[in-house]
Amino acid sequence: MVRPQESDPIVGRELQGERGVSEPWLGLRSELPGWDLAWCSVRLPEDRSQVAQVRQQTEQNIRQRWRLETLSKDPVIAAIRKLFRAAGCDPTRYRPSSEALLRRVLKGGALPAIHPLVDLNNCLSLRLGVPCCVLAKGSIAAPLTFRRGLEGEEMDSLRGPFNLTGKPLLEDSQGPFGTPITDGERVRILAGTREGYLVAYLPTGMLSEEVVHRAVGDLFGETGSPPQQTSAS
Repeated sequence: MVRPQESDPIVGRELQGERGVSEPWLGLRSELPGWDLAWCSVRLPEDRSQVAQVRQQTEQNIRQRWRLETLSKDPVIAAIRKLFRAAGCDPTRYRPSSEALLRRVLKGGALPAIHPLVDLNNCLSLRLGVPCCVLAKGSIAAPLTFRRGLEGEEMDSLRGPFNLTGKPLLEDSQGPFGTPITDGERVRILAGTREGYLVAYLPTGMLSEEVVHRAVGDLFGETGSPPQQTSAS
């Protein structure tokens, strides 16, 4: 498991006395080798008017950087697909969320405007080429486990009932709440959501925590958001 850096300015530092509450991913148990999970706390940008421009610029950059015909040969994309297969999931039938977004944009589609936190999360996933998800703050609680879905398991997902058999998944004390394909309905970012937890699913040894945090900082910086800092006790 990869832990967030306290020094990262964009995520802000939580009060040390509250870390067990504010950082539910601490102590996460992983049962799936080959994965690292990078987490951080995010807040709604103060100036949301720039988010649409960030989306559009990300789309343009992606179309210059990637080609649909060679997408599956990219080392990071291929590594994620291999990890899906190792868990028992066909990545062509159930595409990693990052690959689904990349294919949409490379086919000429636009990123949907959903919510600033969701939109920026989607941009991050495109830029890194890995599944990234943003969850409403307070919607999950420790302890967390990252494991393979069992036969017959289901989740009420953003897509509706979702079969979890063989899927990499995250669960808390209430059960599964997310996968690198789609997330659970109970962690949905709502219209009034101002804070969330962002998680990036990384293939071990290919992308680091520092790369993710730098990308998050750059992304939120492009919206004109100042560094978010809270004092540590």
